[in-house]
Amino acid sequence: MPLNQVESFRFFQFETLPDQHLVHAIFSRHGGVSPKPWQSLNVGSTVGDDRNRVSENRRRLFEVMGRDPDSLYDVWQVHSARYVIARTPRNNKPYQQADVILTDSPGVTLLMRFADCVPIMLYDPGHQAIGLVHAGWLGTVRRVVQSAVQGMIEKFDSDPTEIRAGLGPSIGPDHYEVGEDVVAKVRKTFAQKAARYLRSNQASFYFDLWAANHDQLRELGIRHIEKAGICTACHIEDWYSYRAENGRTGRFGALIGLK
Repeated sequence: MPLNQVESFRFFQFETLPDQHLVHAIFSRHGGVSPKPWQSLNVGSTVGDDRNRVSENRRRLFEVMGRDPDSLYDVWQVHSARYVIARTPRNNKPYQQADVILTDSPGVTLLMRFADCVPIMLYDPGHQAIGLVHAGWLGTVRRVVQSAVQGMIEKFDSDPTEIRAGLGPSIGPDHYEVGEDVVAKVRKTFAQKAARYLRSNQASFYFDLWAANHDQLRELGIRHIEKAGICTACHIEDWYSYRAENGRTGRFGALIGLK
């Protein structure tokens, strides 16, 4: 699926998330000010890049999407299944530890950082509510998407059959090699279905994050699910990949807000 381009910025957008009601984008690594190895639109402030460059990169994300940088709400991502409700921008308040942010406020723009984990966007058109989810292997086995959807039901009275979901660029099933500890946790969580998510050859196992999160969404009643199908490890010319770049890389930004 082709990326959208505005000046030097390249970003992915879901076709099924309506732009008349939403602003959303998953930004590639192009269009920023960071040098190698973070080149160039790094929004991660804990990966060794200069904080002033990171701040400038974040400002550019908001500018290209027409959002006020002061509307930002982000979290300290810890591979949990915890959600927070963002009623107002974070405004330099301490970070909350969470891997789901939910809001129904047009004055808030949600932002998360990625470099192989799955960015998942949720939109409830009936109640004008949105969610942003960070799903790595640990979040996936902790059922972070289930937490996100349940949060939307509890806080916004969302009907899962009306929620639209999008799974963004992330490491694909052919590249996400995992060890026996992860295999054991996947099997414990998903039982008989684990075989669908674990591919193996004679020496290694590979975890299909796309299928595991897609199936959880379907089980929750979500009918409208779009998958980017873009592997970050295959395309480091566009995306940061922790695995493919041996941990020495940046983080790309996923941004969503209500108009």
